[in-house]
Amino acid sequence: MTLGHLVTPHFVICQTMTRINRLLLFTFIESFATILIERGVYFYTDELLKFTNRQNLLLAFAFGVVYAVAALLSHRLARRLGEKRLLALVVAGQCLSHLVMCLFPASAVLVAGDMGIALCNGLKWPVVESYISAGRTPLGAAPIIGRFNLAWSISVPLAMFAAGPLIGSGWPWLLFALPALVNLVSLVLIIPLPRVPEHLAVDHPDRLAPAILSRYRLLTSAARWSMLSGYCLLFVLAPLMPTIFGTRLNYSVAAATALAGITDVARVAAFVLMMITVRWHGRRYPLLAGTVLMPLGFLAAMYGPDVTTVIIGEIIFGAAAGVAYHAALYYALVVANAAVAAGGEHEGLIGAGFALGPLAALLGQMAGNAVGRPELGILIGVAPIILIGLGASLVPLARVRPPAV
Repeated sequence: MTLGHLVTPHFVICQTMTRINRLLLFTFIESFATILIERGVYFYTDELLKFTNRQNLLLAFAFGVVYAVAALLSHRLARRLGEKRLLALVVAGQCLSHLVMCLFPASAVLVAGDMGIALCNGLKWPVVESYISAGRTPLGAAPIIGRFNLAWSISVPLAMFAAGPLIGSGWPWLLFALPALVNLVSLVLIIPLPRVPEHLAVDHPDRLAPAILSRYRLLTSAARWSMLSGYCLLFVLAPLMPTIFGTRLNYSVAAATALAGITDVARVAAFVLMMITVRWHGRRYPLLAGTVLMPLGFLAAMYGPDVTTVIIGEIIFGAAAGVAYHAALYYALVVANAAVAAGGEHEGLIGAGFALGPLAALLGQMAGNAVGRPELGILIGVAPIILIGLGASLVPLARVRPPAV
């Protein structure tokens, strides 16, 4: 055996590790930049532009529609442009949107900039998910998907904690300037990536056996319905968090954004648990528990009479949503061999949740006013989402046969 035979594999492994670490760093900072606007913007509009709940819900609905359409188009654009080029273009587009919002923070410009960010994010994340998991066996994909979920989810509460002080400072334009700077770092991280990710061969011996593949498809369906329901409910909560913690519970904007981030801390904890064990692979009970507990957590967070109840609700809701998200992404990427299309469908459902949740809340408010019970409006709106999410998740779970021990 020559020295070249000994050195080359080690070199390839180091290069692969470096690429993964680079992608995880990219994921962390891009998620931080995204959440500053995606979730922080509702506190900005509430505090400085005096948006009403209805206006914030409409903004969230529009964001979700644009995000979902972009995610579903990501596979087609990636095939035409190449994953690396598409990734560079959308990060540059985000940077431009952030700069425009920073320089001209009027209501109309802010809404247009938010739509630009929705477009870029819907195109971006399916490509990143493909790069992360491409070329890995089903078992090998599990830890890297776990690390990916940690990379983006840890930055979410950090961004929420940062958003309030930025908005409450004398320079609220920093809420947009900071992510613009982050995007410049991201562009540098993209440079060494291959033009397209290399996928696992279809006939690879470690691809899933037909029986396992069939079970995973059912679990994918259940997890996706649960995740869709979770994102619908999350984006009812997100635009209304300024009202829940600010108007109702009398916290400052800095404290309110931090308290709103507790949901995301609970989601991180769920991702950690899902990452450190593979015993949940192919099994029904984690999704069953998450599907049932999620609406209970939402109702406590939405209607809790005191901060303790709201926080408990956030923790239950965040943990259940984390289980659904992690399972949905893992099963989808494994079944589809890490194709951008799988990530596009996954992110498209997230975007649908971004849109359907605020739409349901708006319709519920109208129904509550019509029957003279405005305090029940949100509940009227989200009840169909909760019931459909439960039913559509439980039906495929009932068809899943337990894996052989």
